[in-house]
Amino acid sequence: MILSTPHPKATTNSMLRHASEQPDPPESAADRHVTTPFQVKGPHAPTRRRLDYIASVVLAVGLAMAAPTSSLASAACPALLNHSIPRLQDEVPQNLCQYAGKVVLVVNTASKCGFTSQYEGLEKLYDRYRNAGLVVLGFPSGDFGGQELSTNKEIAEFCSNTFAVRFPMLVKSSVRGKEANPVFAGLIRESGTAPKWNFYKYLIGRDGRLVKVYSSFTAPDEAAFVQDVERSLKKGS
Repeated sequence: MILSTPHPKATTNSMLRHASEQPDPPESAADRHVTTPFQVKGPHAPTRRRLDYIASVVLAVGLAMAAPTSSLASAACPALLNHSIPRLQDEVPQNLCQYAGKVVLVVNTASKCGFTSQYEGLEKLYDRYRNAGLVVLGFPSGDFGGQELSTNKEIAEFCSNTFAVRFPMLVKSSVRGKEANPVFAGLIRESGTAPKWNFYKYLIGRDGRLVKVYSSFTAPDEAAFVQDVERSLKKGS
């Protein structure tokens, strides 16, 4: 269910109008002698309680103006991407929300697998469609047969030197079971399908929703798979 959030200006105007319509509370003798920068005198001179009330409204308005910005920013990032995971090359945390609005292909990779040659096809797919809004995210893992290299440095060098991989790669992690990284944990919950081997592929649309899951046997240049990618790129573009 999508909840409608009032525009900050509408909320602010309503609060200020409400403040101006409030009657003065009962005042004491001390309240009647409030010095203001404007030195307003007579029946319309503000009381101390009135000034305190206005100050509280101004503070509330400031908070109201600030709060929607953060909440809307959070709402704009789909749950499947709302994670920070270190980059493979230097282990600097990467906020995956930077890919919100793009078509994202998530792949669990391995360097010593019979499907490792798919790196070449994935790089070609990324290079062909990246300007149209496609990003490929590689998640190295040794979950299947221990077919991944030991360190992130070794994996990064292998990907670069062997297949000239330029699409984003994240640090080595688990992609199944209780130890699955948060991205794959979310994909498994969403799809009901955990990867059964290396190079499983999860296609996420521009709206942040899972489109389809593909097995290791689906090659990156397979016609039906490429068509799914192209259709996803056209939606919402």
